[in-house]
Amino acid sequence: MNNQDIKNNMKRPEGKKLPGGIKFFLVMVFIYFILFLFSKYFFVEALINTVLTFLKILPTLGLVFIIMVLSNLYIKKGKIQKHLGHESGIKGWLFAILAGIFIAGPPYVLYPLLSDLKKQGMSDSLMAVFLYNRNVKIPFLPISVLYFGFAYTVIISLLIVIFSIFNGLLVGKMSDQDKI
Repeated sequence: MNNQDIKNNMKRPEGKKLPGGIKFFLVMVFIYFILFLFSKYFFVEALINTVLTFLKILPTLGLVFIIMVLSNLYIKKGKIQKHLGHESGIKGWLFAILAGIFIAGPPYVLYPLLSDLKKQGMSDSLMAVFLYNRNVKIPFLPISVLYFGFAYTVIISLLIVIFSIFNGLLVGKMSDQDKI
């Protein structure tokens, strides 16, 4: 046995670390426990609100789960890289802009989908563009026109789209992953 073999054999086996989601869950259980000890009323209120919030986002989570399953089954890595990767060109940027505008639901339920797309080759720039363009909300455009006027609504929407491109370029440059 040489010195390297001895060092490898002397290493202590590392304990398995808990995933971040489990750690977060345990911290939340601890907080709820402390809350229960100090105020049963607030504990019940918090628990009811947590359950109601979960029930509200459950349909969106289900939709994201279905999209992730379908994308993993039918969309190959090469297609993601071609349409949303580093070499996707203007088509990728337009797709990210339109997808960001038209997709509904809170962004935190889309993070797993974006993570999956990133693993399949989606560029950081296009992810930033997608998330930035979620600020153009189609359902809110009529009420925005009603309160602020047509010109304001069009201008602010166009500025969001334009600055999403700058944001995407900046994120790509800062992440040093995308070649701009």
